[in-house]
Amino acid sequence: MVSDSIWITGTTGSGRTNRLVTQFCDWVELQAGQPSYGRNKRMFIAAAKVSGRFRQIPKILVFAANDDSRRDLADRLTSAIAGRYPVIAKTPLGFFQDEVMLFWPLLIQRLNLRAQFPLRLRPETEQELATRLWRADLDAANIQTLGVGEYRFVRRTLDLLQLAATSGTPPEEISSILGQGLATDSVTDVTDREENLDRSFSLMGELLLGWRGWCLERGLLSYGLICELYWRYLLPDASYQQHLSLRYQAVLADDVDDYPAIARDLFEVLLNQGAVGAFTYNPDGKVRLGLNADPEYMAGLKARCQIESLTQERNCLADSLADSVVELVKEPGWLISLPSSIGSIQTTARSQLLRKTAEVIIQAVQNGEVQPEEIVVIAPGLDAIARYTLTEILTSKGIAVEAMGDQRPLISSPVIRALLTMLALVYPGLGRLVDRDAVAEMLVVLSRKDGEQGNRGDLDDQIPQPSVFSPYIDPVRAGLIVDHCYAPDPEQPRLLPVTTFTRWDRLGHKATTAYEQILEWVEKQRSQQEQRLIPNAITLLDRAIQQFLGNGSNLPYDQLSALRELMETAQHFWEVDGRLRQSEKIDTPPHTTIAQFIVLLRKGTITATPYPVKRLKSDRAVTLATIFQYRSRRKFHKWQFWLDASSPLWLSGGAATLYGANLFLKDWSRNPWTQADSEIADQERLERILRDLLGRAGERVYLCHSDLAVNGQEQAGGLSSLVNASFPLSVELTLT
Repeated sequence: MVSDSIWITGTTGSGRTNRLVTQFCDWVELQAGQPSYGRNKRMFIAAAKVSGRFRQIPKILVFAANDDSRRDLADRLTSAIAGRYPVIAKTPLGFFQDEVMLFWPLLIQRLNLRAQFPLRLRPETEQELATRLWRADLDAANIQTLGVGEYRFVRRTLDLLQLAATSGTPPEEISSILGQGLATDSVTDVTDREENLDRSFSLMGELLLGWRGWCLERGLLSYGLICELYWRYLLPDASYQQHLSLRYQAVLADDVDDYPAIARDLFEVLLNQGAVGAFTYNPDGKVRLGLNADPEYMAGLKARCQIESLTQERNCLADSLADSVVELVKEPGWLISLPSSIGSIQTTARSQLLRKTAEVIIQAVQNGEVQPEEIVVIAPGLDAIARYTLTEILTSKGIAVEAMGDQRPLISSPVIRALLTMLALVYPGLGRLVDRDAVAEMLVVLSRKDGEQGNRGDLDDQIPQPSVFSPYIDPVRAGLIVDHCYAPDPEQPRLLPVTTFTRWDRLGHKATTAYEQILEWVEKQRSQQEQRLIPNAITLLDRAIQQFLGNGSNLPYDQLSALRELMETAQHFWEVDGRLRQSEKIDTPPHTTIAQFIVLLRKGTITATPYPVKRLKSDRAVTLATIFQYRSRRKFHKWQFWLDASSPLWLSGGAATLYGANLFLKDWSRNPWTQADSEIADQERLERILRDLLGRAGERVYLCHSDLAVNGQEQAGGLSSLVNASFPLSVELTLT
């Protein structure tokens, strides 16, 4: 019997998503009585009969690989059908989470769990709680002897639980899998001795099983636990499968090469129940291979589908150059001269390279060759130096810069540090967490001028408004105040009246008034806290934001994003704390929880990525991105600049590869993973990166190379042969 499902395969720029949108419209129009439904009519009628809702529109479940793609795909589908059909778009992990939450009562019965609503753990909270739970075992095991720091060991162990869950592997098998796959010293940096390896793997397995039971008992769910509960207990359940078939009669999944293995198990269940599917696959994609994706296992779905192979529909450099570039990287000695569409910018030092790259961009924009929004700078690792240098030089010439997925620790924001300092001045027992410099910074940040509200009428248009960032208390005056009006104390540090400073007249009227307002507000909050009129620290943070920061309404996006993430993190932290207090039947004082919260933020693991993370971007801005970010967002630019082209990071997976990820692929041979296997995997990934990036380049690629890296070492990475074969661009540095 011929399947009605379709498998759409094609390389970057071949129009796979466009074909998926067309298929979605065909299905919707079919039910609306349109004539262009072809052979899909029989399938939809059968699906409607199975669901018991004949003549009703079958519900279509839409999947995308990540949240950015999900939003974009949902917008495209909604626009294509003019909003006539509700679009249910999910990421695989998002769908698993929603289903586990929705069918939690069923899981309570299956696993005999305590009847309480589940609470999802964020990664940083998961890390913190796991470290606390494992403290005795970590100290006893002396983690340092295993050749890895405690933080990395805990993170690596928790990642293994998610890798196992997304691959459909019981957590009880993690230790044995690691023992099989990482049995030789040449493939791991954990230790040089086999006995330490065995001890490490055994410890990881024991810790994870204990963590799993501890979380389920308290209703706390990490992503790893959510995925395990879904594939192991929920998906095989007959009653759940019945509900699934009634809810969805069709499924569309874009870029399934980035999906975890258990997503195929879900699709198989839907197809077995009579649903129809449409799936797209990019052989040059596989961006999340090494994280939790299993593209080869997902590709097995094509055996149940009609296969459609798409050719390149977008003009790009991959058409004529992909094969030559890949061959030159694989065989560096191959004599070939690259065309002018691939040029190079070569310098001795990296600082020169950054300035020269910026100069090329400036000249091209000023000459009208390309627009800023048509340019992207791509790097294997975009460090703070490169980001700052390029941003400063380009913006000084009037060219906006947009850093894709720029995630900085919350604690790096002065606004966040000021609010945390304020907590220590209101709640007792936190004096050891602040110092004079932090208090001075708080005074500067919280003494914003009245002009932050902007113009309030036509008359105000004629009056110069103060700068949003200009405070009433400048750093010099803040230092004077702290030197004379701040009383440090381990238990209760205090701000003193301004008259404590004998020469307070030197501060000026505006600074004095601003300080007195801050002092009055802090004392008022301290008094209310002592009377238990402040429910928790979240309420106090919200009051401070409203009082001193105008509720964030006129802050720059980065500061507003940091404030939103702070409040979301605080809300989550106190929810988890409340759950633990309830389950452990403990009553710790508020300042203990606040101290833990401040310490967690100071570790730098929490970044400003609030929900929703989509922001209004500049229409005319140069994009800065890492390779992983750029490929994940699936963007296209006319000009690409490949920064640090000779860096060895182009060949390594880096942060895009989790420890032991290859051992949880369905096609793993169960043989030890060797150095040769790693080299082959790295080479294959580099080839996919090159083909994918060239498929997203419209006219030109510049290979940006410096002989010396930031640390002064010579660079001769995987793309050195491309640099040598390209035509070097001659640009005189004119920037001062």
